[in-house]
Amino acid sequence: MPSEEISKYFEATEFRGTRDDLKLGVSLVDGPRTAIDCGCGAGSDIAFLRANGFAVHAFDIEPEAISICHHRFRGDDNVSLSQDSFNTFHYPRASLVVADASLFFCPQDEFADVWEKICSALLPGGIFVGSFLGPEDTMAGPGYDRSAFWPNVLVATENMVRQWLKPFEVISLNEHRQSGTAPGGTHQRWHIYSVVARKKFNKAMHATSA
Repeated sequence: MPSEEISKYFEATEFRGTRDDLKLGVSLVDGPRTAIDCGCGAGSDIAFLRANGFAVHAFDIEPEAISICHHRFRGDDNVSLSQDSFNTFHYPRASLVVADASLFFCPQDEFADVWEKICSALLPGGIFVGSFLGPEDTMAGPGYDRSAFWPNVLVATENMVRQWLKPFEVISLNEHRQSGTAPGGTHQRWHIYSVVARKKFNKAMHATSA
């Protein structure tokens, strides 16, 4: 059963606006309009992708997220939903992979395997749109309540992110630092690296450490 904080987060983000990175990523897709949404939450990105003609394979580890999305997209045969973790999801071939504010919670010891699965799922020339958690973020520090939210936090430096992106042509990589109120009402200091990148052709897909 999800915590009250997680439920508030889903409620606050169900109808959030679409990020510029995702709009850019969608505009760059040149191939079958098939997308994977990693950690789909309440389905805001699914809705945008469907409005742009994508068939969407989405997963989330939280049953509440999948329940919300089943209700929201009921009757839509182009939305496939599953309750899975990053490491248990079966990644189909896709021209777009979205992982916004979700890889933050991939267990560190599973990330290399997960990243290889994501890279292998992308068709050559496919687009990755995602974000990584920087070391100055509230969630990277001792004040983050792992009992209320998610216990695993993957923290990355810019050098680590650039190493992971070696199989890609980086379209944009932006570092964001700001403070404010997070969805659900908690105070948050953000430190995030947001990425839009195109998978190179004929390159081995392996995660490496910085």
